[in-house]
Amino acid sequence: MAARTGPFWDGVEGRAPIPPAAATLGFEFIDADTDNGTIEVAFTGTEDFVNPAGNVLGAFLAAMLYDTVGPALLATLEPDEFQSTAELKVNFLRPVRPGRIVGKGRVIHRNGDLASLEGALTDSDGAIIATASATARVIPLDQAANQP
Repeated sequence: MAARTGPFWDGVEGRAPIPPAAATLGFEFIDADTDNGTIEVAFTGTEDFVNPAGNVLGAFLAAMLYDTVGPALLATLEPDEFQSTAELKVNFLRPVRPGRIVGKGRVIHRNGDLASLEGALTDSDGAIIATASATARVIPLDQAANQP
């Protein structure tokens, strides 16, 4: 099998640095099934991410979900393609303390350049802590810097 390339694969395979936002979240690539449009990643919820109650702030969980569902689509794209998220909806189900957080995402449906995505985060005990659905548009990589 030929090596995959493009911004996503170059980052997770060490040919390029991962984006600073993903690094801040402690992003770790675990596995992807490009044929089925699924991905598994992990994050490190640090003490720097907590609210006054000592739980990881929802905004960081939303960012982790964003960096789960987007890469589910990115992993399936050609090297000259990228994705632009048009909408992200997050549901917070339970509080989570700092530690390892696992994200699982998938491409539910893709029709042309539009894709429907979903993802979930679990804590170290495997309990679902937050879920998300998203809509994204596949765009040419050379236009990615001009997208909202």
